[in-house]
Amino acid sequence: MASTIGFRIARLPHLWRSILDRRLAPLGLTQTRWVTLYHLWRLGEGHPQCDLARAIGVEAPSLVRTLGQLEEQGLVERRACDNDRRSKRIYLTPAAMPLLEKIDSVAQQARKEMFAGLSEENLEQLNDWLAVIEANGLAIQARDQDNPVS
Repeated sequence: MASTIGFRIARLPHLWRSILDRRLAPLGLTQTRWVTLYHLWRLGEGHPQCDLARAIGVEAPSLVRTLGQLEEQGLVERRACDNDRRSKRIYLTPAAMPLLEKIDSVAQQARKEMFAGLSEENLEQLNDWLAVIEANGLAIQARDQDNPVS
């Protein structure tokens, strides 16, 4: 049983994105674009590109390309940072808000369907268990970085 849990945990993000991709396709957004917009919305505006890249889990060059595409669509603006003119901060445009509200609505509905059959207590317990697993993984990662394998 325990040996299949990791595979299931790994499969869920792919399944989730696949469901959202299919449902968001009519909006004309690729997965990369809607994920970027959604993370920017959740992270809050005015963050540097590097913070957004870390939040999404992508390399900076990939994000730069995506931000350029979103800028061409009139959904984001990149502005130079006051302290460091080389650094860019990302802002949503007013045109992005109706799109983000639709993305959020689709995500809420998909989440409701994915969690069907689970009570609020079940979800809280699952969240607690995942937090423990994540903390254990982070501890292992930190320990491994301190003691590299030769």
